[in-house]
Amino acid sequence: MSTLEAVEVPQSLSVSYAGRFGEAGRTWIAGLPALAAEFLDRWELRRDGAVGAGEASLVLPVLRKHGTRAVLKLQMPREETTAALIGLRTWNGDGMVRLLDHDPESSTMLLERLDAARTLSSIEDDDVAMGILAELQARLVRVPAPQGLRSLSDIATEMLEKVPKAVAALADPADRQLLRGWASAVAELVGEPGDRMLHWDLHYDNVLAAQREPWLAIDPEPLAGDPGFDLWPALDSRWDDVVAKNDALRVVRRRFDLLTEVLGLDRARATGWTLGRLLQNALWDIDDGETSLAPSSVVIAKSLLNR
Repeated sequence: MSTLEAVEVPQSLSVSYAGRFGEAGRTWIAGLPALAAEFLDRWELRRDGAVGAGEASLVLPVLRKHGTRAVLKLQMPREETTAALIGLRTWNGDGMVRLLDHDPESSTMLLERLDAARTLSSIEDDDVAMGILAELQARLVRVPAPQGLRSLSDIATEMLEKVPKAVAALADPADRQLLRGWASAVAELVGEPGDRMLHWDLHYDNVLAAQREPWLAIDPEPLAGDPGFDLWPALDSRWDDVVAKNDALRVVRRRFDLLTEVLGLDRARATGWTLGRLLQNALWDIDDGETSLAPSSVVIAKSLLNR
């Protein structure tokens, strides 16, 4: 099967890799066309559409030798891609895009093809969209985390160690107080990190329409932990629309109530771990040079704490 057609790497992916991974990223991007050709040949695949790319992966629509539609996904090997492979193998298509083949050494994956043009963001009724996401998330987190994934216990401990320096980097005393409060919530829960397999990034645009089921999740970044730590991406989904409604507090509370009800979570515990997720995001932002908390994080915290 001919694979001589060169794969063109989108400029956005090249820029992303150079920014995130430096020289190692540029080197990997330079070898990407050859890597794509290798796996098109090895797995007997034919190109079947335009190249796509996210921040960290190249995606090629392909046809398998018997005509089955699939997607070839290529990404630089790192801890996150190893975790994704563990998660995809463990979920085995239950609420999640199905892994058809993979190469652990290069982190290359062959996945079932979903409808990339139709995400949960296409559903205008927020209760309907959030209900679909919650049902998928409930299926995902009922799976015990296998060996080999990062633990929320380790992540939470690392976060708490970074808090004093992060607080000092914030310009507004109100932000400092909020960050300390989020850290206190994590400190109370760090001894009970949970053992479920979390998606870690389940928002509206990571749920696609499918044929095997109406909707399936994609792009997991699995870790072992408490499902409450997994709610923030859903709460933050389609945030510009939430803000435009001028009723963000109500929308967030409604989403949180729906999620915790469907997942069967203790609301106080889920609130604490959601504040932990806001803490994690803030620490990342401060590492990137920010001196204030993200407005959306402040609103979400207020929504959950002032009820």
